[in-house]
Parts: sequence; structure tokens; C-alpha cells
Amino acid sequence: MVDASVVGLTDEPFEMVLERGKIREFARATMSSHPAYLSDPAPVVPPTFLTTTSFWMPPGQSVFAKIRLDLRRVLHGGQEYVFHGPPPRAGTVLRVQTRVADVFQKEGRRGGTMTFVVTVTEFRDPHGRLVAEARSTVIETGRPPDAAPGAPTGEEG
Repeated sequence: MVDASVVGLTDEPFEMVLERGKIREFARATMSSHPAYLSDPAPVVPPTFLTTTSFWMPPGQSVFAKIRLDLRRVLHGGQEYVFHGPPPRAGTVLRVQTRVADVFQKEGRRGGTMTFVVTVTEFRDPHGRLVAEARSTVIETGRPPDAAPGAPTGEEG
């Protein structure tokens, strides 16, 4: 179970280079045919492109590597992006840093106490201006899915 004392914990900032080819690959992978992502010589990023930040993060640096989550019990609880102006374009270098914004618990109906961990990732341009934020929620269930009451055991006829 994650301790609430991790609120405020941050990872080390790192750079994310927005590459034209990667923006186009992402747009195609998400079935977008919008020319702003595919035809423009300096395409804007699709709204959810910033989720690829993990590909630029140095190994083991994530705040999730610093807090104790039982990965067998983790669910993705939500993702939200807020842009503070137009979406960034290919060629932009963003400075990225994530912090733990909140940790709280709720009683679940089947899996015991659930722990929610909310993180906020800030994306800043070379001048330090906040370009975008990603708010993510992960949920650690009270017990692994196979231990939940009524869960299939694999021994059913």
C-alpha cells in the first residue's frame, strides 16, 4: 500500500524532443488522418501524444519506481491532458517532470481498500513556460484480482 507521505515526490526532469516522424507514427497508430498531424512539415502533436513521454524517460526514473505499488494490483484509473495554449509542434524540446499530486483511499466493493495515486506531469518549453499538463490516476486494488471474492479460479467445470 502506498503511503500518503509520497505526495510532492518528483522525478528528475528530462527532455522530450517532439519529432516529426514520431508524431506521424502516433497519428497513424491512432487511426487519425488529419493533415495537421500527417502533412504539415512541422505537425502539431495529437492531444494524447504526450503519453509517449515514457519513451524519453531515463530507465528507473519514474516516480512510480520510487513508490511501492504492487503491479499485480494496479489499474489505470484515468488520464487527462490540459494544454495552456496551442499544442506544441515538431521540433519543440519539452522539459518534462512528474510529481505525485495526491494519494487517497476508498473502499471497494469486491477488492478491499483501493489506493488512488494521482500524478501530474508538466511539459515546459525551453523558456520555462508551461505548455501542457497530464494528470494521471492509477489505482492499486486491495488484493490481486485472483484473490477477489467471486473471481474465477480456473477450476470451474
